Order: sequence, then structure tokens, then C-alpha cells
Amino acid sequence: MNTTNILIVEDELVTRNTLKSIFEAEGYHVLEATDGNEMYQILKTNSVNLVIMDINLPGKNGLLLARELRDQHNIALMFLTGRDNEVDKILGLEIGADDYITKPFNPRELTIRARNLLSRSQTSAVAEELPNQVEQYDFNGWQLQINSRSLVSPAGVVFKLPRSEFRAMLHFVEHPGQIQTRADLLKKMTGRELKPHDRTVDVTIRRIRKHFESHGETPEIIATIHGEGYRFCGDIEPQ
Repeated sequence: MNTTNILIVEDELVTRNTLKSIFEAEGYHVLEATDGNEMYQILKTNSVNLVIMDINLPGKNGLLLARELRDQHNIALMFLTGRDNEVDKILGLEIGADDYITKPFNPRELTIRARNLLSRSQTSAVAEELPNQVEQYDFNGWQLQINSRSLVSPAGVVFKLPRSEFRAMLHFVEHPGQIQTRADLLKKMTGRELKPHDRTVDVTIRRIRKHFESHGETPEIIATIHGEGYRFCGDIEPQ
């Protein structure tokens, strides 16, 4: 039976020990790092299923590390931090975190959310490893490359997409012209149910639109349908 490895990136010893005890009691194998350097050393030699990271870390803070992590690894990522303002939460989700929990935290809620996140990410990983008969989707001079999870501009600029952006784009190109509600998109992106005031979908769409805008495209490749959701308006070329 494969062991599920959780990496705690936290510089406060008391908090780190508390988290270690909580997750070991649930049967997980817990790895520990106090900063980004230790995190990368652990990732080089261990298979990690979930990273739980503070934002306030020595050296590079958690937001910078999360951005790097998203560019280099496909690992479930949760922020557990004392920074509870809305801006930090939106930024954390925008960078690509799968969940964001503030301190002080309820241990039971934490383990439930971690377990659900692991279940979603592992199920998605299996699905994404299955052979895909479509290698790429072409639209308006752009390409969405499936195996590399990349969006390629007409000029050949490659944007490596974080997991949430890739899953949103894949859902869009598989259903061109159809209105996708925020609830539908969030389910495809993260497996979570939409809750009031959850802006994960809007933040993700904004990030995707920036890729198009960098080439001078208008945001209307992904149109906002007010009161309903979003619609992909690109012209998909026949396979």
C-alpha cells in the first residue's frame, strides 16, 4: 500500500509539531521543512502528495514559493497561514493554491479538507494519466497542448498552465460555445462545491485572460455571461 506523504512547510516549531501530530494520527507520513530551501531538498528525494505551507516564512515567502512550485511540480497545495485578509487569500488562490485556511484552525476541519483535497488530486492525477486521443486543441492561432499542459500563442510563446488554469481551459475547449457556470468550472478545476463569496473561478479566468491579452487578444475568447458564468468563444479547428 502506497504511503501518502504530506510536506509541512512551517518555520514555527510548535505549529509544525502540532501539524505533524495531527496528520500522523490520521495515518499520513509527514515531512517537515522550515523554509523554501529545505522544501526543495525534500522534493528532490521524496514523492510528496500534498504541501501545506505558511506564507510568512524566512527567505522567500510562501507566495513566491507557491508560484515556483506551481511552475515546477503538479502537487496539491494548501496554504495554512495567519494572514487572513481577503487580498492574501485571493492572491494565494490566484497563484494556484488549491485551498487556503487561516490560523487558528480547527484540526478536524483541517484534516477533512486535506483528505478531500488529496482525494480530488489523486483521482484527477489518474484521469490525467490516461491516454488522451486529442493531443492539442487549435483555436484562433493558439494551441492548448494536452500532454505538456501548455497554452501556446500564435507567436510561439509557451505558457505552462497551473493545474486549475489547465483544467478550466480543457473544459472550455471541450465545450466550445456553451455557457459554463462558476459552479461547473470550480468542480472541474478543484472538485470543490461552489460556496458564497468564493472567487477562485473569477481569479483563474483573469489569469487565463492575461495570457491572451499578452498577445493583444481581447478577453472575448472567454466571454463573461453576466449572471450565469463564462463561455469559450474561440473557433476550434477540426481535429
